[in-house]
Amino acid sequence: MEKKPIITIENLHKSFGDNCVLDGFNMQLYEGENLVIMGKSGSGKSVMIKCLIGLEEPDSGTITVMGKNINQLEQAELDELRTEIGFLFQGSALYDSMSVRENLEFPLRRHTKKFGIIKDTTPMVMEALENVGLAHAIDLMPSELSGGMKRRIALARTLILQPKIILYDEPTTGLDPITSKEIILLMMSIQKKYNTSSIIITHDVDCARVIANRMILLIDSINYAEGTFETLSASEDPKIKAFFK
Repeated sequence: MEKKPIITIENLHKSFGDNCVLDGFNMQLYEGENLVIMGKSGSGKSVMIKCLIGLEEPDSGTITVMGKNINQLEQAELDELRTEIGFLFQGSALYDSMSVRENLEFPLRRHTKKFGIIKDTTPMVMEALENVGLAHAIDLMPSELSGGMKRRIALARTLILQPKIILYDEPTTGLDPITSKEIILLMMSIQKKYNTSSIIITHDVDCARVIANRMILLIDSINYAEGTFETLSASEDPKIKAFFK
């Protein structure tokens, strides 16, 4: 059975003054897929993600998420849709003044429309922490966590909202090779367990090799090349080869 696209981006344009960042970018993310997007720094990856979640307004083009046109939604509708989209930030973005428990409780208390008022959040918090192997860290502060642990806790906070889509922004950046591998395996485990659809922005070729069901190379402000890791890494196109040296 053919999988349906859960995100469709068509002919996306975005410029900042004379700087054209996206010049007709197209993309589809399918249900249960890990899609890796690679591009040079400043190539428009982050701008595309901001347009995708409604933080930037494109100059033109259409973005459809779960059947809804992002640019036609009222703010309340957009906020509701965002609860279905998890975002793992590059720097983890934990609240330093909150314990691990409080960091995970925060989105539950904020999104009462989706979950209702939860009197005892402990079961949901523990389940999310168990998914990343850090149930024992529930009462620690972010300052007591290693870089890899922070990334796992941030992922647990993302999972606690039970999103259908997860956006990963450089999930292995700044981590040692062993911890990077652990994070990659964790991402694959989450995809398998929850059938999430994921976009992974990364410069990490090893990460792309292991996790990508499909890849897009964002070059010259467009989706310059698409395919599997094996297909793209075997290309003789100089612009494509530069990513796999």
